[in-house]
Amino acid sequence: MRRLFVLLALVLAPYMTAAQSEEIVLGLSRNEVAITATFDGSDVLIFGAIKRNAPAPAGGPLEVIITLAGPDQPVTVRRKERVLGIWANTDAVEVDSAPSFYAVATSAPLADSLSAVEDLRHSISIPRVIRSVGAPDSVTDAESFSDAIIRIRAGSGLYQRLEGQVDVEEETLFRGQITLPAALTEGAYSARIFITRDRTVIDTYETEIAVFKAGLERFLFEMSRNQPLLYGLMSLAIAIAAGWLASAVFRIFQR
Repeated sequence: MRRLFVLLALVLAPYMTAAQSEEIVLGLSRNEVAITATFDGSDVLIFGAIKRNAPAPAGGPLEVIITLAGPDQPVTVRRKERVLGIWANTDAVEVDSAPSFYAVATSAPLADSLSAVEDLRHSISIPRVIRSVGAPDSVTDAESFSDAIIRIRAGSGLYQRLEGQVDVEEETLFRGQITLPAALTEGAYSARIFITRDRTVIDTYETEIAVFKAGLERFLFEMSRNQPLLYGLMSLAIAIAAGWLASAVFRIFQR
């Protein structure tokens, strides 16, 4: 038995060394994003280097994939159809989990950087991060509901596919930039970096970026959650004051 283990170690040693010969060293331009009353989006620069304990292995070029994902949320997707001349909800599917924001940036086309098997294993592409376990028996095309989420959120900049947007220099240094839109959900945003060769993942690195409300936005949010009665009275008072002010300005112009 011991000879068998020794033989396996000798056979697998070259592969283990090659797999660990390239590692990611990461940096971020910022590790937190504050949402204020004037927040209109932000750019996050993700950069790093490849650390090697041996010369770069022969084979295909090194590619870099960067993903940034917001907090996961369940989503109910409804389909509208015209019934008796009126648009009405006909089918609904509960998608178990979909990131509120998701961007995937690559140094080459995603299909050239990653195999389908590796995508399934690491959940990198946009369709792979949306989890929908089941749908009602009456719905025969459940995948179309996930496609609808992707289409709608891509149109509003919440889902981004940025192929060829990661710069790689001498297979050692890399940098990529992801733009966060104004409509962000609070929470921890997971940044993942993958390096691949021959469409196979060699190494991964993961970190987090905190996104939170600040200033007046934080004050109002906390009040609405912790003191709903006071928040409601303040909102009512502001509405009455705004109405009185508009009426006073209108009377002045009438004169």
